[in-house]
Amino acid sequence: MKALITGITGQDGAYLAQLLLEKGYEVHGTVRRSSSINTERIDGLISKYSGDNQLTLHYSDLLDTSSITNLLNNILPDEVYNLAAQSHVSVSFINPIFTTQIGTLGSISILEGIRHLNKDVKFYQASSSEMFGGSSKEPLNEQSLFDAKSPYGASKVFAHEITKIYRESYELFGVNGILFNHESPLRGETFVTRKISKAVGRITVGIQDRLTLGNLDASRDWGYAKDYVEGMWKMMQHNTAEDWVLATGVTKTVKEFAEAAFNVVGLSWEDYVDISEKYFRPNEVDYLVGDATKARKTLGWKPTVDFDELVKIMVEYDITEAKKDLALLKDNLIFPTWEHPKEL
Repeated sequence: MKALITGITGQDGAYLAQLLLEKGYEVHGTVRRSSSINTERIDGLISKYSGDNQLTLHYSDLLDTSSITNLLNNILPDEVYNLAAQSHVSVSFINPIFTTQIGTLGSISILEGIRHLNKDVKFYQASSSEMFGGSSKEPLNEQSLFDAKSPYGASKVFAHEITKIYRESYELFGVNGILFNHESPLRGETFVTRKISKAVGRITVGIQDRLTLGNLDASRDWGYAKDYVEGMWKMMQHNTAEDWVLATGVTKTVKEFAEAAFNVVGLSWEDYVDISEKYFRPNEVDYLVGDATKARKTLGWKPTVDFDELVKIMVEYDITEAKKDLALLKDNLIFPTWEHPKEL
């Protein structure tokens, strides 16, 4: 089996690549050409699997339709997972055009390329709980209405709907995975959960004093990313192409995440957290909780890591990382870039 993963260097791409490689797939991933390429999340996979060509990276850009078409024709994959996106919701308000171009033109370029291949190819589109908008406190499932509140959410609605259109119009195997928030030690440091866990690690070893957050009352359904990429794969193995929600069914606030993270190291979050309006969104999504009943019953998928365990995994990882930073700081090999670093 051959799989192509766009966004392979991201959190989900890295975990999905690992899963597929362990299942014996030949994995191909796209990397945008730039002056500095960040493959940190998959460096271990590259060293282990690239020697026998089981893992291959390709320069490609979702905004360059010809490069996508050529890549599909050269690889002839059995499965394509479209995970590439500008996925930070707050950044999508700052860079709305780039965010929506990647989300809309990227998905339709891949679908068009697949449609013209002389081969049956399964396509996975990474949809998002941000499509729902969070105006209701009811658990959200595959039939819930979309009401996007950000350029990122709106771009995901387009990609979701165009995948359905190609599925229905051309009998293309197009899957939409509507994933609620999923976190891990590989989460980007600008996302609130990782920002919290990184800060706890650094505060613990004494190289950071304070943590500044935005809306503490925003509620999210947080799961473990490794569980969710397994769900992606299960969707693609189902006998029909459908839409699927993955979620834990439990919602927690940012405040509760911060409290749990500081509790891991026996500290009180209130002693270290400041609030700043600059971290509030222009159009806030207050509450999201998912209903993954369909995936549980039909795919046999369920989360294996609960909220408290997830927070602990992230904090313990970032304590280890902070200790490495501390050692480098003492050797004057790096400069501190986080908030309010202490003198050493």
